[in-house]
Amino acid sequence: MPYMLLIMEPPGQRRTRNESEGRAAYERMVDFGRSLKERGLLLASESLQSQAGAARVAVRGGRREVLDGPFAEAKEMVGGFFLLDCDSREQAIALAAECPAAEWCTVEVRALAPCYEDAAA
Repeated sequence: MPYMLLIMEPPGQRRTRNESEGRAAYERMVDFGRSLKERGLLLASESLQSQAGAARVAVRGGRREVLDGPFAEAKEMVGGFFLLDCDSREQAIALAAECPAAEWCTVEVRALAPCYEDAAA
């Protein structure tokens, strides 16, 4: 079953590291991805730029609205993701705990499902 690990980090956190520290953190994440791939669990992964260059798009009443980042109200931003093929939710949670980013931010675990399904229902 596919699960997404969303790396939820505080905006501005990246600026707290110097380049060497940032590269070291990134390498740990790359190594984690390699490990997942070697175990046959990784479907895709990417790191995302900060939200400074992001845009939010909505269409309301047929009119396009665009809000350019950074987004002052954001308490977290998606810093990247790992798309995994797991046997269970428990396995996905265990893998999230292995993720190096869990040491400096939150790793959100989400199953992939059609938008009309609601696991809480």
